[in-house]
Amino acid sequence: MRDILLLDGGLGQEIFQRAGKPAHPLWSARVMMDNPEIVKEVHQDFIKAGAKIITVNSYSCTPTRLLRDGQLQWFERLQQLALKMASEARDELGALAENVQIAGCLPPLIGSYTTDERSFQELKEEYRQISTIQAAEVDIFIIETISNIKEARAATEAALESRKPVILSFTLSDKIPHVLRSGETIEEALDAISDYPLSGLSFNCSFPETISQGMKAVQHLKIPYGGYANGFTSVEELKPGGTVNVLSAREDLDEKKYAHYAMDWVRSGAAIVGGCCEVGPSYIKYLQNELLKQNYHIVSLK
Repeated sequence: MRDILLLDGGLGQEIFQRAGKPAHPLWSARVMMDNPEIVKEVHQDFIKAGAKIITVNSYSCTPTRLLRDGQLQWFERLQQLALKMASEARDELGALAENVQIAGCLPPLIGSYTTDERSFQELKEEYRQISTIQAAEVDIFIIETISNIKEARAATEAALESRKPVILSFTLSDKIPHVLRSGETIEEALDAISDYPLSGLSFNCSFPETISQGMKAVQHLKIPYGGYANGFTSVEELKPGGTVNVLSAREDLDEKKYAHYAMDWVRSGAAIVGGCCEVGPSYIKYLQNELLKQNYHIVSLK
């Protein structure tokens, strides 16, 4: 019986959809400011679906994004609110949330699917601002949707200062096989991070088909690896400062088909699975059932 880390799904998109409000550049953080209970509810639905790791709702709460799309003075308040909602969600479920871990979120600082041109030190300092606030309240860190090597290294070094386990997750090009969205190859990325004591490596927020291809490049790793895909038709239209209303969901990717992809990753050696944008609690529940039926053991990160 092999151990599998089951993450939550597309937190931000699920929050946004439930709120039923016009899209905003700050995405689910804007919803959290007005209706924090929606955030807690989504966390709890993912826990009920079987997720053993939930990620705090701070993806769009970086200083850079707040300076551009909101107000910089919101930074600490939004970070603390995201931590509070995740913690309360877990605590209120009692025994049902036993062994559920809360993951801090270190996202791309300027926006998804793009490369930040600032220096390594500038990026690391901003990641340090985020990780310093989150470290005391989270069990692990997930660095996710990272498009390039420089940002991956900056985020990883900042997160490792917390002495918490760190999972790093790259987003891959859906057009060119085996490369990050920056154009750097997976092999170059693996070489650049090889000296860091990571607790896991993943690919996320790309097509499941893309992640299936990328999985072939990491099967030699000695640490847990895996993937969590999105359900978008394309992400090409989303630019920094834009809103998610320019994106649309695939109609061919239901719970059964998504689980088929994820179970293929697991059978090929993956130990980390979950979902990204457009992958809601029903998808995670279906995936949990498939894992249990095939005698995998769903665990927290050790």
